[in-house]
Amino acid sequence: MPTASSTSSVPPTREIWFAAWPVVAVFVLSNAAMPLYAVWQRQLGFTSGTLTLIFAAYVVGLLGALPVAGVASDRIGRKPVLVPALLLGLVACLVYATAPSVTALVVARLLTGVATGVAVSAGMAAVTDVAAGRRIGPLLASTGMVLGAGIGPVLAGVLSETAPAPTVTVFVVEAVLLVTALVAVVRMPLPRRDRGAGAAATGSWVRLPAVPRANRRHLALGLAAFAPGISATSFVLSLGPSLLAGLLGTANRALAGGMALVMFLSATGVQFALRRMAVRTVLLASGAATVAGTLALVTAIHTATLVPLVAAVVLAGAGQGAGQLGGLTLLSREVPAARRAEANAALNAGGYLLAGTLPVADGYLSDAIGLPAAATAFGLAVALLAVAGAVLVAARGGEARG
Repeated sequence: MPTASSTSSVPPTREIWFAAWPVVAVFVLSNAAMPLYAVWQRQLGFTSGTLTLIFAAYVVGLLGALPVAGVASDRIGRKPVLVPALLLGLVACLVYATAPSVTALVVARLLTGVATGVAVSAGMAAVTDVAAGRRIGPLLASTGMVLGAGIGPVLAGVLSETAPAPTVTVFVVEAVLLVTALVAVVRMPLPRRDRGAGAAATGSWVRLPAVPRANRRHLALGLAAFAPGISATSFVLSLGPSLLAGLLGTANRALAGGMALVMFLSATGVQFALRRMAVRTVLLASGAATVAGTLALVTAIHTATLVPLVAAVVLAGAGQGAGQLGGLTLLSREVPAARRAEANAALNAGGYLLAGTLPVADGYLSDAIGLPAAATAFGLAVALLAVAGAVLVAARGGEARG
């Protein structure tokens, strides 16, 4: 809820777009490494098990940042938290570009995860703060995340196929993007909040991100759609390149990056398409798209046909995008501004915890029973979670009105 001081001078819409740019830039970094793992595997000679460890470092960094970033941002302000995170992103670019070992890649992924954790808590809260209560704030915060996540893989894929030094060039470009994001943060017209009114909660600076007791139901409704949605996109990202290689007989990195871009463009497009809908409708649409997307991917695995894979890519993106928009809109509308970053951290912690756990479990299960059976079990589990979430939203629709 904006205070009187925050609504007395509402900045122009272009300032809200500028405020969303740091979120975009950090999420470009978050997925930029995806098409390059095959190159690093050849150069450094590590196994698929080691690759899982590198992936896990990102989730550890992200989940490790969330218990700190949200609380710190609500207490000391968005800028003092965002600037160090963007500097960590620049360090990660340097480590990626010069990585001589697996250890360096783990460090780079860990730093990337930390920067991303700050972006989804303090960064998104900054966008909604600048928006001063307008619904375009959560919309641009959410689309900034998915758009950056889609640009990263295709940028890395194209540059690694066409430019010299395939594991270097993309991180030089990303470093430039992060520098521009730093400029955007410094000039961000964040509103002043009244001291003593709606101050951030007291207590430990390091704690599991949470929301005020009165807003727990709003967080639960957001997670009911967002967590299955982001798990579905994680599922597609983990299996999509292998399916493309099998269906089209190519391991082209630009094509794999393009698949990720299509998925996140779908997530972006659906958010603009649903931006005027009631939050309840947006959350229910997320559940429907997630169920359809996971079932389409399971069909693609068992039929080895391209059409259901394309459908899975588009629908999974739509499921994440709608769930993310609905959850962020609900929290930005209901949670006091002084707890907004922590609320965003709680939403993302729940979503990424599920999205990070299920694919790892699927990897181990595939070793035991084979990829098709394990992927089927995983897809059905995500679909069931999405159905359960939709039932919760439908039953508690009054909490997500408007």
